[in-house]
This record gives sequence, structure tokens and C-alpha cells, in this order.
Amino acid sequence: MPGRIEVLGKHTDYGGGRVLVCAVDRGLTVRAEEIPGSPGTLEAVSEAYPGTLHLAAGTIPELPAGHWGRYVHTVLARLTDNFGPLPAARLTVASTLPPASGMSSSSAVITGAAMALADLAGISTSETWTAQLPDRMSLAGYAASIENGKTFKSFAGRPGVGTSGGSLDHTGMLASEAGQISYAQFDPMRLIGRVPLGQEWSFVVAVSGVLAEKTGAAQELYNRGPALLNALVERWNTRTGRADASVHAALRSLVGEDLEAPLLPGVDLTTPLPAGGALGDSPLALDERLAPLRALAADGTERDRLDQFLLESAVLVPRAHDALACGDLDAFAVATATSQQLAETHLRNQVPQTLELARIAGQLGAQAASAFGAGFGGSVWALVPTADADEFAAAWRERYLRAEDAPETASVLVTRPGAPGRRV
Repeated sequence: MPGRIEVLGKHTDYGGGRVLVCAVDRGLTVRAEEIPGSPGTLEAVSEAYPGTLHLAAGTIPELPAGHWGRYVHTVLARLTDNFGPLPAARLTVASTLPPASGMSSSSAVITGAAMALADLAGISTSETWTAQLPDRMSLAGYAASIENGKTFKSFAGRPGVGTSGGSLDHTGMLASEAGQISYAQFDPMRLIGRVPLGQEWSFVVAVSGVLAEKTGAAQELYNRGPALLNALVERWNTRTGRADASVHAALRSLVGEDLEAPLLPGVDLTTPLPAGGALGDSPLALDERLAPLRALAADGTERDRLDQFLLESAVLVPRAHDALACGDLDAFAVATATSQQLAETHLRNQVPQTLELARIAGQLGAQAASAFGAGFGGSVWALVPTADADEFAAAWRERYLRAEDAPETASVLVTRPGAPGRRV
């Protein structure tokens, strides 16, 4: 199961919005084999960690928050709830993906374990599974629901891993195509299309060394974003009498079919965007159709969070997709730079190390660069010519390590859009 790069679409998936995402050429291999034992029990082994975990579907494991075994147990418990007891099994995980790097190793564990255990138990060929999960996008939605604990179609939810995320990670892992960047939307959940990245370009990923953990204080910070958007949707539904499930659905009710094209056509977003200001300060004020929704958000954090979603999902992601489709990498770079600025000023999920990495990438001549993932650590991607990628990677890491507070554990890797998860 591969990791993924969130090319653009920072924290838009759980609001039903749009993203550009691709798999990478590194990931996890998850092997499941039946063993003697009681149904609903599991032995789990990882090459990255010592020892064997003994898990049971009905027993919460005594493991620290964020431990990889908790993710495996979440899968075991959810599949048991939805499909009945699974045969006793041994699960082995091997990885070439840096943990807590922003490339979503945790979602890869969940998705890989779910697919392996479902195959072993015969669940994935059952009538219930095939009817409810007929394609890779549906599989991604179900894998995301295991992680966030939500109900998916007829499959009842149960406590997940504690994060209120969406389906971007799982879509990148399951619905990608080698050499292609996927353009996806999450309410309704669909793959809009794909755009190729020419062989002459590669992504260099710099892992900041600041672990992008989604536990403890970091989990609280991460979940604040979904909570703000959910509160706005509830306020919107109360005010309008609607029953929209996401901010994207509320936006669609205001804009209609015009949402198929980027909002604010022709508006220059290269100048610094104001944060925490009044309703008229944002370029979104130029579109009067958005006023009923934006008026429900209080000045400051709420308005900034909503505006970041609207600009990222309905302006920057479509612009970036169109730019890639016509080979206009300068326009793609403009959209990326604005997204990075919004992450700092409006989403507020950056740390000094990711900001420094993005800055250095620009100094070294990257075509574009952006932090990605949950935030509060993790990684930054840079788009560079394939012929220069290795040299760029070495220079990027060397210069970053000279910066203040740069962890010695920082690393770099070169990748291109990879293939989706598959049976081996």
C-alpha cells in the first residue's frame, strides 16, 4: 500500500472539497495468513518495531496513543462489527515509507490491513462488500471511515483512531495511476479526472524531522479544523433549513453548476491575502453569491478557516489542475504558492521547519514547493526536473540542516506519481 503526496488541497477533503493527490513509489507491504486460534484474534508483527502484538477484536489494547498496533486493532474491530468474527490471523507489516512524515503511513497501515484481512476472510468477495464497495473510490471511502470512525453506506461506524479526517489519503493510495495526478472531490465522492506529470519532472520530498503525529496535543490541533467546518455547516443548515453534509455541499447550493469551473476567474491571488479580517477583506468578497455562507463565520479563526477552504478547494485546486493539464507550470506554481501562504496565515498548521523547507526549495530553483499532510510537522514536496532531482535533494537537505532547530533526522527522497495499492 503506497504512501501519498497531497499535491494540493490542504484540509479540504473532510469538508467535501477537491484535491490533487498521487501515490508515491514507497509504501507498506501487509501480509495476512490464517493461524490456529480463536476467531477475532490477531498476531501483528512489524519489521520496524520489536515483538509480536496479540490483539482481540473486543478488547482495547494496552498500547500508547499513536502506536501502530492501535491502527491495526481499529481495523480488526471495525471489520468484525461490520462483517462478523474474522478467522484468527497473523499480520506482518514491512515498510519503505518514513513514519509520521506526512506521507500518511498511518492511513497506509489501516488501508493495507483492511484489504489484507478482508481478502483472507473472504469478505472482499462477499455480496455485501461488492454491492457497497464496487470500485476503488468506494474502497477509499470505507477505509477512511475505519480511520475516522464514521458510518459509510450500510457499514455502521465505531470509534476510529481519534482523528476526524477525510478520504484524501486513502484515495491517493487506492485510486491513483502511475505517472498521473488524480483530481478528486469528496461530496459527492468522485474521481473528476487525472492529469499526467511528464517524465521530465519529479517530486523531491523533504521530511522535516518534526513528526507529523496525530495524537495528543497535535491531534487536538488537527481536529480543530474539521470541528470549525462542521459547526459552520450546522449553523448553515439551521439558518437555511437545508440538510447539507459538508461545506462543499453548502457552497454548491449557492453557486450551482458554476462550481464546475474555478471561482474568481481572472482574480490575481499572488498578493498577500489578509487573515483575521472583516467580511470584505478577502478576494472571496468579489463573488456576492458566497456572502450568505461567509456571513455565518465570525471574524478571525472561523472566517479564516472557511476562506481557506473556499479558496483552496474552489479556486486553487481547479486552477492548478487546469494549469497542469495545459502544461502551464508557472500558473501551477502561483496556485501552489498561494496555497502555502494560506496554510501559514489561515489554516495555521505550519511549523518553522516546514516553512523553512518551502523557502529553501524556492531559493534552490524548484518550480513549485508546498508542505502537505496533516501539518504541525511532516514534509514538503518540491517539483524539479528529473535530471536534477538527486542533486537538488542533497542540496536541499544540506542547507536545511544548517537552519536553526532543523532535526538531524531530516531526510529526502525522490519520487514520481506511483501506482495504487495492489495484491502481490
